[in-house]
Amino acid sequence: MDLTARYPEKTLTAEKSVKRIKNGSRVFVGTGCGEPQRLIKAMVEDLSIQDIIIYQMLSSTLAQYVDDKNFLSRFSIKLFFISLRMRQFAFEGKIDYIPVYLSQIPKIFQNQEIGLDVALIQVSPPDENGYCSLGISVDITLSGMKNADMVIAQVNEHMPRTWGDSMVHVDEIDWLVAHDEPLVESLPEAKNQKVIERIGHYVNMLVDDGSTLQIGFGHLPDAVIPFLCDKKDLGIHTQVITDGLLPLFKKKVITNKKKSFLPDRVVTSLCMGSKHLYDFVDNNPIFYFKSSEFVNDPNIIAKNDHFISISSALEVDLTGQVCTDSKGYLIYSGIGDQVDFIRGSAMSKGGFSIIIIPSTAQNGNVSRIVPHLSEGAGVATTRGDIDIIVTEYGIAEMGRKSIYQRVMELARISHPKFRKELIEEAKKRHYIFPDQLPPSSEDLMFLDQYQSSLVLENGRIVEFRPLLPSDEFESRHFYYSLQEDSIYYRFFNKRKVFSRDMLQRQWAEVDYRKNMTIVGLMQVGKRKQIVGIGSYAKSSDREAEVAFIVKESLHGMGIGFNLLKILEAIAKENKYTQFNAVVLAENKKMINLFKKRYPKARFLRNNSGEIDVTMPFAESSAL
Repeated sequence: MDLTARYPEKTLTAEKSVKRIKNGSRVFVGTGCGEPQRLIKAMVEDLSIQDIIIYQMLSSTLAQYVDDKNFLSRFSIKLFFISLRMRQFAFEGKIDYIPVYLSQIPKIFQNQEIGLDVALIQVSPPDENGYCSLGISVDITLSGMKNADMVIAQVNEHMPRTWGDSMVHVDEIDWLVAHDEPLVESLPEAKNQKVIERIGHYVNMLVDDGSTLQIGFGHLPDAVIPFLCDKKDLGIHTQVITDGLLPLFKKKVITNKKKSFLPDRVVTSLCMGSKHLYDFVDNNPIFYFKSSEFVNDPNIIAKNDHFISISSALEVDLTGQVCTDSKGYLIYSGIGDQVDFIRGSAMSKGGFSIIIIPSTAQNGNVSRIVPHLSEGAGVATTRGDIDIIVTEYGIAEMGRKSIYQRVMELARISHPKFRKELIEEAKKRHYIFPDQLPPSSEDLMFLDQYQSSLVLENGRIVEFRPLLPSDEFESRHFYYSLQEDSIYYRFFNKRKVFSRDMLQRQWAEVDYRKNMTIVGLMQVGKRKQIVGIGSYAKSSDREAEVAFIVKESLHGMGIGFNLLKILEAIAKENKYTQFNAVVLAENKKMINLFKKRYPKARFLRNNSGEIDVTMPFAESSAL
């Protein structure tokens, strides 16, 4: 399009347009991959322009100039988020960082808390009605443009036209600069693929069909998203769209059909990735680009039922404090959108947040789960906001848990070589009891294969998995909820107290092979309650003693039978050939259950009035 012919009074060259910038101006620059590269270069290379303050969220092009002679004497850069290309300059103190939630930045411009004299933006060519598109960068760019005294726009045919609030009329632009060039691309490098695969595996376990997702900034959230390819009808409401989502679009995993808020649309604010991604969003009505003020508003986010926030962290302490923006005193990235989305997910019906983090850094020499955050580290997300933390070693459920429980959860998913040290440090800080046993130092990922579920006749779901050290408190509540007869049948005495020592020994004696304990859990509100516990323990090389107990209100629903089947399958893997058990003669329910599973079981009454039961696996029922 010939802008000169259509808008002669507004069209300038890049060099002439930046001459309109007065010395001492406060200049906003469009975000990330949507930044106007030609205008930035023209401004920096015009040596007559002096004493400029630049505000930008994600910066790329400026990285080419920061080390140039005299640049810092002419320009002061203030960023709301430190990009990879600007990170070293932040470490060196050459640029400034403004820690603020993304949802608040548009209002900061609107309220003149940060006044803007000039906005440099990039737009698509205007249509026949004079409307350009901000394309892949609506985020804070829309507000920056609307609240600047003067707007200079680079008009680039490579900028996609996007749907939503991206449209800007040429009447809102003071000067137009025609310059076509490829957009900035952002393709984060995948790092440790094994770690990514394992974290992706656990994230997959947490995400249900029909959920609406947010994907945080960074290479790790982007890298794990393709591991959700087996899901159905996912929705997206997120600050940034990346290439990691493309496989889910192509396989129709993302349909947005089940979204409770703005269904059938991806709600987003900006796009950062490859040309392939930019082509995909170009004039694609499935994408609804809105300002960060809208997309990141926790109250807006919460309108999405079953909303799951997925973001990353640099460091997590044993109480659940999360650092995302600094490595010690070195500013590394930014607060960004994490807190906005975590709080929105907490208010969502059925929603929750996941923070993913590799267990170690520096080639495995440093634990990212630490007794305390590094000196100078910023607490971006407080311990009160945390729901779930995932490493390559498992899932830690943190929400509404005590400090003691958090320590045990996090120690369990830390790297095995750091677990004992973390427990000892927690004891020094009086987070846990002095006699606390550390979790196993073994990699227990193989336990994931022992997770299953059972749908009861009433529609409720019971989930089954191996007992974990962090189950100590929940198992305590389970035992104290049982009736006296149930306790007597299980322990052969009228036990009144279930001590910490007993419960610790219960999980400490489980090696998940020769000795195993499986728990059944049922969702009650946001909490999972134990409703059944089954165990076997080695009694000889080929024989194990089995015992289990189920909450009385759930008797007759198949939970005990399912526990027995699960335990038998695991016992077979570990070379056992039969179970034995000792049952009180009056415990008719247990005897009948054993007969149902093992029709040819042998029952022998001993001198104490108890019944010894022998149950060969070869004779188990196929039920």
